[in-house]
Amino acid sequence: MDIVLSAMKDYGVSPLPSETAVAMAYVPFQQLGSKLYSPAQALESGTVYPILDKPFFGKKCSGGKDD
Repeated sequence: MDIVLSAMKDYGVSPLPSETAVAMAYVPFQQLGSKLYSPAQALESGTVYPILDKPFFGKKCSGGKDD
């Protein structure tokens, strides 16, 4: 049985909180077999998974009033 379903059934625990904050991000579990960064690249990028490597550029975005 799936561990989440087991926890919900046995302990009444939900995988998500009953109340969430506005704009709270949800990041799904990564699948085994996904491509991984080398340890050095992962340290530089802040993630071992290339698919999650989304650099933050602050206010810089195309088409915005701050361009």
